[in-house]
Amino acid sequence: MKQRPFDRAEHVYRNDAFAELVKDAVRFFNGTPVLTLPPPVAFSGRGVYAIYYTGSNPLYARYAQLNRTAYEYPIYVGKAVPKGWRQSRTSDDPENQSSELFSRLRQHHNSLKLAPNLRADGFMCRFVIFEHTGSDMISTVEAALIKLNRPLWNTAVDGFGNHDPGKGRYEQARSDWDVIHPGRKWADKCNGVHKTEAVILAKIKSHLATLGKS
Repeated sequence: MKQRPFDRAEHVYRNDAFAELVKDAVRFFNGTPVLTLPPPVAFSGRGVYAIYYTGSNPLYARYAQLNRTAYEYPIYVGKAVPKGWRQSRTSDDPENQSSELFSRLRQHHNSLKLAPNLRADGFMCRFVIFEHTGSDMISTVEAALIKLNRPLWNTAVDGFGNHDPGKGRYEQARSDWDVIHPGRKWADKCNGVHKTEAVILAKIKSHLATLGKS
């Protein structure tokens, strides 16, 4: 079979319907109820979530101010999928679904409780559960929400969603989040060279200066 000349245009996928589907999912997400972190009732499912700051730490006063009347500025956006999700080894039977989304929100709550300069009750959350073929949209919707909102702990301060790297991997540096919010014991074991608090605070200040401005 004769090989055709390369034409980049033949490799570009375009579908306005897909873009509209993502926008619709984001609209639905923004209309879901805001609950305490973690939610008051355990539930099963996987999906995408956002965490909002409403506390009294002066460092994040801008977030608290903007979220006073409406929850429109998440400080963090994430996703929760069960083990085996990438290999399609999960079940869509509601009775067999893992509680990964609820568990992830609870893990974040525990991280916040360990930070001496934060109060866990100063955070709220909202989320969307994706089931069946909708699960394939989880990463796409997460990325869309991060791009749209540019949450501080996703874009300027890394590490809030990190897990214990495990024995033999503590040569890495502590994350920005763990530098300014110490408390997670596993993070204290990370002995790599990390950024200074002054550098991280400067990044936060720069980010907050643009928050709420179109």
